[in-house]
Amino acid sequence: MLNRRHIRIKVMQSLYAFNGTESDDLTKDEKFLLHSIDSMYDLYLSILALLTAIHKKSKDYHKKLQNIHLATEDGVENSSNFANNQFLELISGNTLLQQTITKKKLDFWDLDSEYVDILFKLILKSKIYSEYSGNDFNNDKQFVLDIYSEIIAPNDKLYDYFEDKRLTWVDDLPVVNTSLIKIFRKLKLNASETALLPELYKDMDDKKFATDLLRKTLLNTSSFSEEIAKKTTNWDSERLASLDGVLLKMAICEFQKFPSIPQKVTINEYLEIAKEYSTPKSSLFINGILDKIVKEYQTNNLHPKSGRGLR
Repeated sequence: MLNRRHIRIKVMQSLYAFNGTESDDLTKDEKFLLHSIDSMYDLYLSILALLTAIHKKSKDYHKKLQNIHLATEDGVENSSNFANNQFLELISGNTLLQQTITKKKLDFWDLDSEYVDILFKLILKSKIYSEYSGNDFNNDKQFVLDIYSEIIAPNDKLYDYFEDKRLTWVDDLPVVNTSLIKIFRKLKLNASETALLPELYKDMDDKKFATDLLRKTLLNTSSFSEEIAKKTTNWDSERLASLDGVLLKMAICEFQKFPSIPQKVTINEYLEIAKEYSTPKSSLFINGILDKIVKEYQTNNLHPKSGRGLR
């Protein structure tokens, strides 16, 4: 489910939140990081639980319309398409998924049903719903992708709800949304139940990468700061004390302590993270400093890279 960029983002958030030093006990920082990463999976499952609740709402709505004599034929047909959506059935009927949601106590949408109601009403009013024609798995999948991308994910009330529900979830939403959409696009009608329950880490190397990047950045933060200072003619203490400073230290850590990761990969990854999470000028600032550092390393044959590279 997570890729290396996601892991870098979680490490960045942990470093920025604690602003730790080499003298600190790193156990608490590592515990926070791993718990924060695990919490992303809970957010992912809670969104699937939300879609399950919305699907249940659509079934109830369809039954209600069938009992109303003045309901239009088109209205009943649209509600039938929604209620019988094969993609939502794949989620709602996934026994293993639903058991996991219940076991982790993430089936809280019955208690917070007002959010389900808000989203359901928005869906019914949307052009996506009015133009939706079911009876085909690909159509049903596209309908879910569209309502999720355009109605559910951008909803401000849902955003506020997640912010109140768990501290780290708001920061996790972009990553989880991206992962969820990617998983949905690959999902097929005959998919196994585990297709909606991906492993959090691709392998144990990725989990080790997360803890190593956190620890090695913290343990060398002073020397990395000195390295940055040498490459900056006009010392910008405010910028370097902000998220930009954290990203620079993490990048230098990868240059020096992770010989299998190519320098180009490291630079590209942190520039993309800076564009998404920092200021508009951050990527230019970070690129300038990292470029100077890499040129110096190459000139003096410092910290050579080896291996195929990991991302």
